[in-house]
Amino acid sequence: MDGFTELWQSMGLANFAWGQLLMMVVGGGLIYLAIVRKFEPLLLLPIGFGAILANIPVAGLAESAIEQLMHYGPEGHKIALAKLLDVPLDQVYQGLSNAPAALKQAADHLAADLGYSNGMLYQFYSVAIGSGIAPLLIFMGVGALTDFSALIARPSTLLLGAAAQFGIFATLLGALALNLVPGFDFSVADASAIAIIGGADGPTAIFLASKLAPDLLGAIAVAAYSYMALVPIIQPPIMKLLTTEKERKVQMSQLRPVSKAEKILFPFSVLILCILFLPSAAPLIGMLMFGNLLRESGVVERLSNAAQNEIINIVTIFLGLSVGSRLSAEKFLSVETLGILALGALAFGIGTAAGILMGKAMHRISGGKINPLIGAAGVSAVPMAARVVNKVGLKANPHNFLLMHAMGPNVAGVIGSAVAAGVLLAVVGN
Repeated sequence: MDGFTELWQSMGLANFAWGQLLMMVVGGGLIYLAIVRKFEPLLLLPIGFGAILANIPVAGLAESAIEQLMHYGPEGHKIALAKLLDVPLDQVYQGLSNAPAALKQAADHLAADLGYSNGMLYQFYSVAIGSGIAPLLIFMGVGALTDFSALIARPSTLLLGAAAQFGIFATLLGALALNLVPGFDFSVADASAIAIIGGADGPTAIFLASKLAPDLLGAIAVAAYSYMALVPIIQPPIMKLLTTEKERKVQMSQLRPVSKAEKILFPFSVLILCILFLPSAAPLIGMLMFGNLLRESGVVERLSNAAQNEIINIVTIFLGLSVGSRLSAEKFLSVETLGILALGALAFGIGTAAGILMGKAMHRISGGKINPLIGAAGVSAVPMAARVVNKVGLKANPHNFLLMHAMGPNVAGVIGSAVAAGVLLAVVGN
């Protein structure tokens, strides 16, 4: 009977909590959106599956060795860890957070000696996100996939990408204001990480959250990618609300041809500006421009193809599973998560509106030559936001093809979100 009891206690049936079941349903919902609705499938599918794996009871796939010791270990093991940290048993986690590096390392060794090891997803997270390498490799791949010709041909559209980042800083203030509501306690670092959702750039959101608010990473990543996936639903009503039928019908003149020399010099120009004015954004901007240089140089086609395909695909798998590992019930199910989701929607809406309003200003200054719809593409959901702009423009005027014109502010939004992340790191990170 003792053997049967131990077997029963090792089963998921005996250890399921309602929160774990709920988060598995959430993971299933993300997979449904990816497969059936085709919403950001490259990331929502691995994130959803990672969420299911992270909530398997007893398995500890998303837990460190110490967390497994504290959750599943016998009382003697927990007491040994508490004695090592010289804290009461109920203050082990607090003691770990305040312990010097040498003591933390000793605690890890103790857990390993007692037979505990870091879970699979925990190791994925440590390598892919904890080190900061995955978002940077994603940015390299995005650079290799991106043609900046539209931005080079019409540099003024950089203003549209910049305006769309207004949602980030407006939401930062909103997150801090939310602290007035009972149950919320966002620090300035937390608010900064949440606000970056408004840039509609998943890798940037993950990069900044991993630096400023690791505990909120799961909610921030899910919000960022969910709203990116919902661009075709969220943006058109805002675009129609803020523009007139006449403005939406404006046909823009064809962009001038861009020379190969301009394309090659562009990454260096952006990098030099980053070096001079915002070195804190160098990791993101540097990898983005390096990837683009691989593409435009024309002499390293193998490297460019690898960045566009094999590397970005492999990293996307690890990144998605790592984000999913942050969706465990104990970390995700809180009132703060609901606040993050609400603030993310606000950030995205404000960013879209700010881009359109800047587009309207440019429309008037140019004498009606610029269609203000392209301002909505200032958020960096490449290329989906540009496609939505093109679709709305075609509905207003069947001869109105705005895709290439919208790609200018769209790729400017990628640079803008990286710059915004660099500003927040420089101001808040310390």
